[in-house]
Order: sequence, then C-alpha cells, then structure tokens
Amino acid sequence: MRLDKFLSQQLGVSRALVARELRAKRVTVDGEVIRQGAFQLQPEHQVRFDGNLLHQILTARYFMLYKPQDYVCSTDDPDHPTILYFIDEPVPDKLHAAGRLDIDTTGRVLLTDDGQWSHRLTSPRHHCEKDYLVTLEQPLAADTAAQFADGILLRGEKVPTRPARLETLAPLQVRLTLSEGRYHQVKRMFAAVGNRVVALHRERIGAIVLDAHLQPGEYRALTAEEIAGAGLAVN
Repeated sequence: MRLDKFLSQQLGVSRALVARELRAKRVTVDGEVIRQGAFQLQPEHQVRFDGNLLHQILTARYFMLYKPQDYVCSTDDPDHPTILYFIDEPVPDKLHAAGRLDIDTTGRVLLTDDGQWSHRLTSPRHHCEKDYLVTLEQPLAADTAAQFADGILLRGEKVPTRPARLETLAPLQVRLTLSEGRYHQVKRMFAAVGNRVVALHRERIGAIVLDAHLQPGEYRALTAEEIAGAGLAVN
C-alpha cells in the first residue's frame, strides 16, 4: 500500500493534508523520515506519526460486542453515542456492524471490516437465523406460535414474513427465531397479533451465540470457527 493512502486512512484526513504532513517531516518508516507519498509500505515496516506508532491492518477483523441500550450501531451519529465507543482497536471507524440493532435493543453485535463476510450474514437470500429473547407486555396468546410459523402479514407490506419459531420461556418471555431481517420486524410481528415488546435482546446470529462471559459494553475477537460458521443456520 502507498504510504499516503495508509496515512489518509489512519489519520482520517485527505491525501492533500497527508502530503503536507510528509513535507513537514512528521512521518517516519523504520526510524527514517519519509517525504514521498508513493513510498510502498511492506508488512514489516513500522510507521510513526509524530513518534506515535500507526498499526498496519493486514487482515480482516471480526469482533463480537455485547451491545447495551442507548447506543446506535453506526460509525457516526450526531444525536446518540455509537457502539464504536467500546472498541479499542486501530482505526475503529473502518469497522461496521453486520446486522444492526435498534438503540433500545441489547445483545450480540458483530463488527468487521470484511464486506463480503457481513453480506453473507445480512443478505436476505441467505436466510441466516437469528435468536431474540423477547419480553412482552401481555401473556402470549395460544395461537401466536402457529401464526408465526405460518407467516405474518405486516402492516404496509405485501409479502408475509418467513416462517418463524416461537418458544415460550415464561408467561411474559419468549424466544423468537427469525431467518430474515425486516425493519423493526420483531416489534411489528408482535404488534400484528395485539401484543407489545417491552424488551428485546439478540442472543445469536447463525452459529455465533453471545459469549456468556461478556458484560454489556465488552467485546472480543471471534474465533476461526465462529468466523467460518457465522452465516450458517442452526436448527
């Protein structure tokens, strides 16, 4: 990679500004001042800006975050704090959420800079399964599970939802398994049968289950097995 492109990504500035910093002799590679933006970086090079080491990102990154309430799944939001607040990694703004959660929804969010991998998780044609722990305002009606298994026609839509599995855990708590991701789908499905979602928590996407050791706001790197199986449905 060209040095000026790397610096532009790392510093979040234009290449024109990078050129100015290079001319000001603020950049070194392996201890030597480099002023040419076309300089080709190698994986073993150590780049410093004003003496601060800049980390080269040589491979795609994959993380699991336990998202708390009141954070949005975007890289930048003028009104709300974003989940990147919790990520202590080089160039965190290059990461994106593979499958977003609403601001009031908690649970497992996957972050990556691998666009193809996240597309495999989120593309409607791949039907990647997701588990949600749902707290309801009213006890579940006897026929709700059957309605969800048949598909629900949501307000304003022409195609019913795909078959969904519903498991009753307590009078006001259920586990819902979906294989699609429409806008506010869980809340809209329960609203369609006369109920209301009080709290929503995502437990799983594909083969990746929220790590029980993570507390809200904590994250960890995915294992190789989790990365490989992320888009697989688990029955």
